[in-house]
Amino acid sequence: MKGDPEERALAVGRYIAHTGATVRAAAVVFGVSKSTIWKDQARLRRTSPGLWAEVQAVVQKNKAERHLRGGEATRLKYLHK
Repeated sequence: MKGDPEERALAVGRYIAHTGATVRAAAVVFGVSKSTIWKDQARLRRTSPGLWAEVQAVVQKNKAERHLRGGEATRLKYLHK
């Protein structure tokens, strides 16, 4: 999704808040890089502080759990070998 950055930032913010998606997953869905998703969060902070707070809660939860997801991926990798 290209186009207006503020519009995309709102769409990304709503998507992350609604689905609990990771930054990487949101980047795939919207067809942009992870860096763009992070920049959109900065835009969101200026344009919609309430939505930004919801997104930050999801992002912080995902960051706290990422070592668990990585460990599970490694376990599954070696389980199949």
